[in-house]
Amino acid sequence: MSSSTITAAILLALLTCLWSLISTLSKPKLPPGPRPLPIIGNLHKLGKLPHRSLQHLAKEYGDIMSIRLGNVPAIVVSSPIAAELFLKTHDTNFTSRPKIQATEYLSYGSKGMIFSQYGPYWRHMRKVCTLQLFCPAKLEAFAPLRKEELGGLVRKLKKASKEGEVVDVSEQIGAMNEDITYRMVLGCTRDDRFDLKAIVEEALLLEGAFNIADFVPFLAALDIQGLTKRLKIVSKQIDQLLEKIVDDHEQVARTKTGKQDWHKDFVDVLLSLMNKPLNPNDEQVHYLDRENVKAILLELIIGALHTSASAIIWTLAELLRHPRIMKNLQEELQNVVGMNRTVEEYDLPKMDYLSMVVKESFRLYPSGALLLPRESNDDITINGYDIPKKSRIIVNAWSIGRDPNVWSENVEEFYPERFVNSNIDLRGRDFELMPFGSGRRGCPGMQSGLTTVWLVVAQLVHCFNWELPDGLLPQDIDMSEEFGLAISKAKHLLAKPTYRLI
Repeated sequence: MSSSTITAAILLALLTCLWSLISTLSKPKLPPGPRPLPIIGNLHKLGKLPHRSLQHLAKEYGDIMSIRLGNVPAIVVSSPIAAELFLKTHDTNFTSRPKIQATEYLSYGSKGMIFSQYGPYWRHMRKVCTLQLFCPAKLEAFAPLRKEELGGLVRKLKKASKEGEVVDVSEQIGAMNEDITYRMVLGCTRDDRFDLKAIVEEALLLEGAFNIADFVPFLAALDIQGLTKRLKIVSKQIDQLLEKIVDDHEQVARTKTGKQDWHKDFVDVLLSLMNKPLNPNDEQVHYLDRENVKAILLELIIGALHTSASAIIWTLAELLRHPRIMKNLQEELQNVVGMNRTVEEYDLPKMDYLSMVVKESFRLYPSGALLLPRESNDDITINGYDIPKKSRIIVNAWSIGRDPNVWSENVEEFYPERFVNSNIDLRGRDFELMPFGSGRRGCPGMQSGLTTVWLVVAQLVHCFNWELPDGLLPQDIDMSEEFGLAISKAKHLLAKPTYRLI
């Protein structure tokens, strides 16, 4: 071999080593995570209950974990400390929502508020929701409505109590919440032409699903999971419902021209803003059109209809599983309210144990096991890890609620007393407990939902003793969950009420 050949071989080897070194140095240092497969990445590891699967993986790879969902890089956050970094310290870089197929169909191309991209339109709609839909005055104005519907449920249960019947608690709570939603959001009574509850449940499942079409676009046309077909069906049902509601409200509005203070429900408020500049003083003016109104209405319906009912059912189920806690709560209610009247909303701030019970329920069963995903606006480095632009940020609130570093060893136990002398709040300021999200993208209807949960739980526990059917033991209640945009109890809760007030 000639000296020139040897020299060339040495140079080639040096260049190869140099190229390998440069590639290694320039390659982003992602958080640790499981090795992805070709094409699908780590989608196969999610299973039927992704919140549990991701918790299991985080135990191996850490509370900031990198996974790949098809072509999409994703960062899974599984501790309060890590959540604070993404939702507070670097919140401005994670304000966007990823575009997914479900919102294209169900949110009119992300024209609502929850799934819309961060920017001037989102900021103005957030302001409208905060100041006009969920303001304290509006919350107070709907208090008689909540009282009336809850009173109707108590009367039904009282009748069942006299007849010794076993009640489908899940069904009764869902029906009451549906009636409240119709009247509060839509300004009408239940319409038998539309099965609103079934439509919303389907929408929740589809919006929460890990859709292969979102992560491996070239497979979208095959509709391997059948989700696109289901999305087309439910989006048509939703549009028919919303069109009818908007048409009815517009017809009423024409008869109210010139009259003051007639905007009573959420549809009225949104229609009063339609085709008017939301931000007349800005250089780029934004308007609310018909599709914006329908998209926002659907988000309001989903939030009002499902999350509150689910939280109430989980709470009552845990109280039935723990007679000691049920007795403690009844004693507090008896001391604060007495036994000769029902609970009023003004009683709620006086009930510390009730507050602890609801906090503990949200710790174990957050409204969304995985907070709505965010997307990184730019490349950023957090805790020494490189987070690429367009990465999906998944905060596992379910896992955070079971973090033994925060909640001690009995993390799976329903134990409200853990909040005694605790300053942890559930409104998003404390990252140990954030069932409604946190930061700029936190839920604007949180106070309305909390009021409903507190009131209904208090009323049903105060008015009735509850017995499990057919000799079922408390520890045998099925507490399995069903995954979706919101986490639901898979099996209906059945119980026998006995009226206990004087």
